Order: sequence, then C-alpha cells, then structure tokens
Amino acid sequence: MPTGIAMTSQAANLDPKIAALMAGQRSGCSLPQEFYGGDPDVFHRDVERVLMRHWLCAGHESQAPKPGDYFLFEVAAESVIIVRGEDGVLRGFANVCRHRGSRVCSERSGNAKFLVCPYHAWTYGLDGRLQAARHMPADFDAASHGLKPVHLRVIEGLVLVSLADTPLGLSHVEETLRSLYGPYGWAASRVAHRETYAIAANWKLAVENYLECYHCAPAHPEYSKLHAIEQPAARIEKLAVRMAARASSLGLDGRERSHWQPSTTGEEAIYGFRYPLYDGMETGSADGRAVSRLMGRLNGYDGGATSIHLGPASFCLAYPDHGVIYRFIAKTPMTSEMEVIWLVSGDAREGVDYDLAKLTWLWIVTSEADKRIIEQNQLGVNSRYYQPGPYAPMEANTRRYVEWYLSELA
Repeated sequence: MPTGIAMTSQAANLDPKIAALMAGQRSGCSLPQEFYGGDPDVFHRDVERVLMRHWLCAGHESQAPKPGDYFLFEVAAESVIIVRGEDGVLRGFANVCRHRGSRVCSERSGNAKFLVCPYHAWTYGLDGRLQAARHMPADFDAASHGLKPVHLRVIEGLVLVSLADTPLGLSHVEETLRSLYGPYGWAASRVAHRETYAIAANWKLAVENYLECYHCAPAHPEYSKLHAIEQPAARIEKLAVRMAARASSLGLDGRERSHWQPSTTGEEAIYGFRYPLYDGMETGSADGRAVSRLMGRLNGYDGGATSIHLGPASFCLAYPDHGVIYRFIAKTPMTSEMEVIWLVSGDAREGVDYDLAKLTWLWIVTSEADKRIIEQNQLGVNSRYYQPGPYAPMEANTRRYVEWYLSELA
C-alpha cells in the first residue's frame, strides 16, 4: 500500500508533481519511473536537495601530494578545483573565474604555480586569492574577487567535499572512518590506479546496484566465489564469527557503525560494517590470494573486508592488502559516471610489491559487469511496461537508502 512521505514545511513547498510522486511511493518497492531520469524536475531536485547538501568523496589526498598539484571534482554542472597550497594545505575552490565565469582549469589534474583563467588571464594563487587581473581600473578591488572556496575535509586520506552553504557535521563520519579504516593505514596510502566508467543511466540506479548483493551470484561469478556476502546473512554466520575472532587478534574494529540518519539531525549519514570472505580467501583478487603488501598496522589476514557507505554517493572497501573507493557521479538525468580508485600502502612499489594487473583485475571485471547491468536496468525502467517492484530481503540496504533519499528530497 502507498506510504507517502510526511509533508514537512519543506515538503509542502515541493513541486506538486514531485509531491504526488512521493506520496504514491509504495512501501518496500523501487521508485517510480520519473525518479530514474524520466523527469528533469526530479533530477534538478536531486541535485539541489541531495547532492549539493551532502558530503561527497572527491578522491584521496595522495592525488595531490605536492604544492601546486590539483585535480578536479565534478558533479552535475559543478566543478571544483582541489589544490595543494604552498603551505601544504589541501583546499577546494569553485572552478569558476570571478571575471566572467569561465572554467579556470580544464585538465582533470596537473601541477601549477598559479591558477590562470585561459579566457582573460586572471591569475589566482594556490590559496585562491586573485594575484593579477590585466588592465583593470585603479579602483578595482582584487581582494574581493578571489576564487569561491568550497568546504573540504580530509579524513583518513579521503577528500570530502560539500557544496552546501552550511555543511552537515562530520562527527559520526570521522569516528567511523578512523575506527574502521585507521588500522588499514588509509591516511598513509596512495592511489595505485583509477578507472572511470561512463554509464548511460540515472545516478540512483548505479548507487542502488552497489547497495545490494542480491545480484552478485547471477551477475558477478568472479566476486561471488570470494565474498560470502553473496549469500543471505543467516547462511554465513559461522564464517562471520571466525572472521570476527581473527579481526580482533589483528586489532581490527569489528563493530557495525550504523549512523544512517536524515540530514535533519545536522550530521552526515554513514554506515560501516564488516563481512567475511570464504574460507582460505585473503583478499579480493582472481584467486583470493594477496596482491600487495599488508597495509597500515596489519600483520595478517582476517578473512574479511570492511565496507563503508558515506552520504548519497560514496563507498569504500578495505582489504588487508589494498583498498577500493567507489564514487558515483550524477551528470544528467540519464547519464552518470562511476569512478573506481585502488589504494595500496604508501611505500608499496609497483612491479615489486604488487602487479597492477592482478591488483585491479577483480574490480575491473566487476565494474564492467555493473556498467552493463545498470544500463540494462535503465532501458527496462524506461519502458511503458515498467512498474516499481518489491525489494527482496537481501536488498534491505537499498530499501533503506530509497526511503532516506525520499526524505532528503523533501
């Protein structure tokens, strides 16, 4: 039966069409067609009420190790320059010149002593201050025309960006990341490889796919032979108990962190948990054997992995010998991107401590399959015959996410 969404004062200001769609949402079912790119007004609401208000992972701080190093973070129509200053501090600035609005940086990454707009050569320092503006009048106030700053935090090496005027708090996020990923040494790790997949689908279909492993057995045989989460939790209790015992002996925190709350609490949502690999498996690789040196403080393998879901579109997965960051990026109502980032120990050497092809194999195979099934999902959702279907018990996280998303949309 329809459940609807409580009509708060914010929801009362919704477009009546979107409000009617939300009110008709059936409990325990996927979203109506209009939410998956079928209505541009919904996408606009997604951007303004969900993506712009929450923290999004932009990458890892090792992507800009030296002063002048920068990389771009983009979502929908927005672009942010993330740059390392001469003082060593990582900062974020809107990639919009304060003269006539041109993009300042067009390359996705690089190194620069100054940030120079290619249109009229307005020049900014690495701290965002305007250093030079050609032929402007004597009374021009350069100090009030610096690049617009964007909220940025680095926690355990993860670069988090918020485009909100007043960002949500990060106390739960910081505690969860430090407790669960501190032992893996993510703050001292580095990026070994990145892959970006263009997806012909709405961003929520990509996120919802990552949230459940109900599809793992039929769609990801390579992943499923290693990761016990491809089965219902009740069937893998013994494996989970053995993993927890080994994890404790290695100093890993095995407690679930469930802080998946609405933004009305003032805090960003995060959920962290551990799950077992099958017996004899050490990591996510072609054969389950280690593909790099151990990370952080670890001195052995616990037979498990640590997963984190942060905000609307960011995910992390930690194995003892490497890590994986998944970023889902909304582009247009019907297109998105999926970026996969592989982390290794900061002093690991390619060709000595790890083979890049072996390190990346599993999540390249899995991501290529995800791209296919997400795009097929979008094609089906576009059909006149589509109607929202019921979530299976193994899709509980997806169901929770959809309910959270609708409350944020309001």
